[in-house]
Amino acid sequence: MEPAPGLSRWQRLRLGFQDRCGVEPRTLAALAVVLVVAAGFAVHHYAAGRPRTVTAGAEPVAAAPSPAAEQVAEQAAEPETLVVDVAGEVRSPGLRTLAVDARVADAVEAAGGVLPGTDTDGLNRARPLSDGEQILVGVTPDPVAADPGAVGGPVNLNAATAEQLQTLPGVGPVLAANIIAHRTERGGFTSVDQLLDVSGIGERRLSDLQSRVTL
Repeated sequence: MEPAPGLSRWQRLRLGFQDRCGVEPRTLAALAVVLVVAAGFAVHHYAAGRPRTVTAGAEPVAAAPSPAAEQVAEQAAEPETLVVDVAGEVRSPGLRTLAVDARVADAVEAAGGVLPGTDTDGLNRARPLSDGEQILVGVTPDPVAADPGAVGGPVNLNAATAEQLQTLPGVGPVLAANIIAHRTERGGFTSVDQLLDVSGIGERRLSDLQSRVTL
């Protein structure tokens, strides 16, 4: 059909398109919009339905503390202590509770210090302490007493009773029994250093006992 004269260019194009396709341009535009919306929905549905790789973050698992770690923690929370008897020429003689790594100088200081004019040449202030020992400041022990367990004199390892051995620093009933059992089994001590063979005596305790025992 030939477009009527006097129509605008747009009108003539619309009429020509309608004649060829048999569809109104308005209807065609509506169909195009529907197709665009449908295509967009399809793309969105496809993207949303794709499987995604999700990396799950592994939560840290706290390792259970080992028995050794628990023991160290307990020791750190409750430090070991020892008790010594400070006697002689000090301001406040008596029992003192000190840290396990304390030395003679710490015990003397805890007892108020040495009295003025006291001779301390024979006092080893750097010596480590043992639990239960007595520290004599400015007092010279008797050389050797007839009684192997006499106070102030060396204790005879081969003759002392369990009670007499317990007067030594760091020696309790168990260690005294070990000393007696060892000398009975070996026929007596021939050297003070043989105390190292007794269960419960190490280098440190031997150093504390060497000047306090005899054979």
